[in-house]
Amino acid sequence: MPLLQSSYRPPFGFWSGHLQTIYPALFRKVRAITTQRERIETPDEDFIDLDWYREGSSKRLAILTHGLEGNSQRAYVQGAASVLKDADWHVLAWNLPSCSGEPNRRLSSYHSGSTDHLETVLKHVFALNQYDRIALVGYSLGGNIQLKYLGDLGRHVDARIQATVAFSVATDLEGGARQLEHWSNRIYMQRFLKTLRAKVLHKMDVLPGELSDEGLHLMRTFREFDNAYTAPIHGFHSAQDYWRQCSCGPRLSNIRVPTLLVNAKDDPFLSPSCYPVEAAQRNRYLYLEIPKNGGHMGFIAFNQDHSYWSDRRMLEFLTEHLSS
Repeated sequence: MPLLQSSYRPPFGFWSGHLQTIYPALFRKVRAITTQRERIETPDEDFIDLDWYREGSSKRLAILTHGLEGNSQRAYVQGAASVLKDADWHVLAWNLPSCSGEPNRRLSSYHSGSTDHLETVLKHVFALNQYDRIALVGYSLGGNIQLKYLGDLGRHVDARIQATVAFSVATDLEGGARQLEHWSNRIYMQRFLKTLRAKVLHKMDVLPGELSDEGLHLMRTFREFDNAYTAPIHGFHSAQDYWRQCSCGPRLSNIRVPTLLVNAKDDPFLSPSCYPVEAAQRNRYLYLEIPKNGGHMGFIAFNQDHSYWSDRRMLEFLTEHLSS
């Protein structure tokens, strides 16, 4: 598909990608919609916590996947859930392992290519035999997992998955990691590493001898952290090998479900390689929208129902592409 013209226009004064990124993280407040928790077991004897909204008898379900070190209750997830609820959808916002408020059991947790966790959630949903139309919505790292899953399966994806939307995705993980090494992104890098370090230290307490904290507090980049922890824990040779194997970019041409990818041009997390124009032009199922503004998972709007532009754009695309 050709590039889509974006309707997004930022509110007055919100023209900075950094402001668009930081303001929602600090100030957006959304009432929790997915409040019914369910725990499911994974094939490797770990667990995943699911948060549901399923009032009424809808046959449509949206499955929302959060970003790095996020969780199902983040404002961007619950904002989308609120818009979907009002449009008579059921909503499942799931937590990647170690992100639900309770540490997971195993040494491994999650990473940018954790499609096995998404598959576990989907198998659970399919077994319910309650929904005939399913949509996937992913944010940042969650968007990469979702797009990689779709690209890996290609035309073999379950027919009940009828449309997908992803926001602010580093389709080239190495490019995104390099972008975050820039001095102007130091505040984001420090915030991510703070929670990642805490999880390493917790694992050391509950699984003694499995990990070392040598150099942990000196780490300043994803390259250092992924080389020391993410890659070896999850079976990759190095950070670069992990990024190469788990980037969704090379798989976008295989997607066979109508998919909207929205990456703002001023997203401070994304390198030029994270705007897959050629892939979208070659694949009629992939719709690429590059608003001039929006930051990383920003897309701020001020209105009576407190929804953001991204919430409304998501619903618009899903309504257009799901069968009636």
